[in-house]
Amino acid sequence: MAAARELLLDAAFMALDRRPWPAVRMVEVAAAAGVSRQTLYNEFGSKDGLARALVRRETEGYLAGVERALAGTGGTWERLTATAEWTTAAARDNALVRALLTGCWSERLPRPWRDPVRVPAPRRAERPPPTPPELVRMVRDRAVIALAAPGTSDAATAELARSCELVVRLALSCVAAPPAEGGVAELVRAVVPHPAASHPAQEGDGRPGRKAPLTRADLIRKKGP
Repeated sequence: MAAARELLLDAAFMALDRRPWPAVRMVEVAAAAGVSRQTLYNEFGSKDGLARALVRRETEGYLAGVERALAGTGGTWERLTATAEWTTAAARDNALVRALLTGCWSERLPRPWRDPVRVPAPRRAERPPPTPPELVRMVRDRAVIALAAPGTSDAATAELARSCELVVRLALSCVAAPPAEGGVAELVRAVVPHPAASHPAQEGDGRPGRKAPLTRADLIRKKGP
């Protein structure tokens, strides 16, 4: 009953937006989803099970947004900027994503769990949600996979990984303290080193002496046939 499951998760998310999680009632979630309370319990087992599934879905939704940003048009700088902007927007608009990224779980939210949860068969043990450092690494690794050209040297890949992680951490700082005029994009442009320090500035960049982002095509040309 995949459709019922999604309806229940949507209803739980909307209920959490209106009141603290301890005040959310299972019967209200079931009614809002248009299913029976028994269906809710069949799907999630308990309120804690519903909470875990909700946190897991929001984690997966955030990471799916990261992959969409990385798959966008433009070069390395543009796609890293899109990833940073998505991160700050998702954290601003979604309390669960904000808690996952910052580790700050308020009393309004389901309590996070840090040990695998044993649930009755046939369900498998559920892994805890990623910690903020783990989530940063997950985003960094996805960015490297999306942006590194085949055959990129280890040194260039390591430099790209550092840039990707810096972008994520920069985005997290903007969650705590929103950026001034120019937003996240201007901060990324100001502080993220470009993948190839010796790459000449592109014509029309408008910034004398500024290194241009290394694109996939650049990496292929640099590597050679």
